[in-house]
Amino acid sequence: MRADRLVAALLLMQARGRVTAAELADELEVSVATARRDLEALSAAGIPIYPQPGRRGGWSLVGGARTDLSGLSATEAQALFLLVGPAAAVSGEAKAAMRKLVRALPQTFRADAEAAASATMIDPTRWGERDRRRPELVDLLQAAVVRRQKVRLTYTNSARERTERLVDPWGLVDKDDVWYLLAGTERGQRTFRVDRIIEAEPTDQPAERPDDFTLASAWQEVVGEVEQRRSRTWATVLLEPGFVPVLRDQFGQHCHTDGELDDGRARVRLAAPTPLDIARHLAGWGAMIEVVEPRSVQVELARIGAELAARYASGH
Repeated sequence: MRADRLVAALLLMQARGRVTAAELADELEVSVATARRDLEALSAAGIPIYPQPGRRGGWSLVGGARTDLSGLSATEAQALFLLVGPAAAVSGEAKAAMRKLVRALPQTFRADAEAAASATMIDPTRWGERDRRRPELVDLLQAAVVRRQKVRLTYTNSARERTERLVDPWGLVDKDDVWYLLAGTERGQRTFRVDRIIEAEPTDQPAERPDDFTLASAWQEVVGEVEQRRSRTWATVLLEPGFVPVLRDQFGQHCHTDGELDDGRARVRLAAPTPLDIARHLAGWGAMIEVVEPRSVQVELARIGAELAARYASGH
């Protein structure tokens, strides 16, 4: 995991004073390009490491952090934990490294550093189409989570209805490059897609958060609710085994191989919210896929086929 490497790079620089990208790559068993990107990421995030040009150059920690990581300032410590904290949710090694790093910080910094580490998490499982651009508002919302400040949002929902809300930001989740904000509202916990937030303005009002709140647990509940909605209709289809990866790319985790028939075709189970959603995905496959069940998906495919035939059969 990248978080492990970033922490290891810091500890290596603390021990040696200076390290080159080639030396770091050899220590961590990665390419020199990967090591250089990690070092640049640490520097860009505000961690006090800088390159030194020349024949005997390299990268080193500066200031008090050179001899002791407790020499990090409060801002630098937060920057570090915002950068490496999210991976702790998916890597036991990263979580252990974070615990050790927290103990290396001054007592007065630990609460803010831990808040920064838990402000964001990563969920690599895809929901639908991906947008790999990091929304500009993520940094602002992360800061509000760490500082426990209420935020005033201007938000558009899936129906493009615009509303204004005052929320208590509790945490951010990066789900395969789509960002979500979990927040408290007057109606309880809500989840907001960050790319649908038009404006976000931190306020001077302190945000409230349940004492027993953990971002990982809260997000798991959200995932459970969404997955239940997304898998209301199941269909069984048959196709050549070589095309199963393409089908899996369309349906994500709602695509399960269910054995192979005597004629060599793969039997696959698919799920989506409605029969029409499944039919829309399968219509472009034509006769390459046979839908065994349910009848409702077959009916939707027949209707789509009839509409296309009526429009294009005459050549007009």
